[in-house]
Amino acid sequence: MSATAELATTQEILEQEIPENFIFPPGDLDSDEHSVETELHLRQIILLLNCLEWLWRDRNDFYAAGNLTIYYCSKQLKSKDFRSSDFFVVLGSERKTRKSWVVWDEEGKYPNIIVEILSPKTANTDKNFKKQLYQDTFRTHDYFWFDPETLELAGFHLLDGEYEAIAPNEFGHLRSQQLDLSLGISGGKLRFFTAGGELVPTSEEVAEKEAQRAGQEAQRADRLAAKLRELNIDPDTI
Repeated sequence: MSATAELATTQEILEQEIPENFIFPPGDLDSDEHSVETELHLRQIILLLNCLEWLWRDRNDFYAAGNLTIYYCSKQLKSKDFRSSDFFVVLGSERKTRKSWVVWDEEGKYPNIIVEILSPKTANTDKNFKKQLYQDTFRTHDYFWFDPETLELAGFHLLDGEYEAIAPNEFGHLRSQQLDLSLGISGGKLRFFTAGGELVPTSEEVAEKEAQRAGQEAQRADRLAAKLRELNIDPDTI
């Protein structure tokens, strides 16, 4: 079935009236995600999560997840429709652990930004069906896709109800208006960047940098102490 036909079928199902005796599914639905395509996909998803959660470590007004099912429905009616996304962020929501993202239990909120990690198996769906779904049903403001093999990166912003391609900024990055961050490639990986073009680090990178700084300071202190001893000055008495 083509992406257009699949979307049309989905819309027809979503627009059907829900009978009064319809039994609504529970809100705590388990994620229906399959395993990620490759180790590259897994590491890329974890990298995005790590960077954003470190950067926003003092914030509790967002939810970010990877390889998790989004259960949704047209006009916020309760149904069994769902779609998986590799990485997404919902703003203005409680930061807590969830089994899945269930739209009708989250005040009708859909992701503000979605990133799909392409593979030969999923690229066509991500570039066509999912793009149309995120535009017309999810109304997700920022949508990006990234190929970890070819390093293809594209981004779209919702403007007047339709996706418009995001042009690279002066640093060659694609800005997400929703996150007030940009997405770009560094070291063959998709990374977040600040408005000034600075790389958003992972918590491990921050710890490593702090350890290096501490080591350099210790070396300077040792050199100073050695110099004072050459001058017959006991550094411990200063």
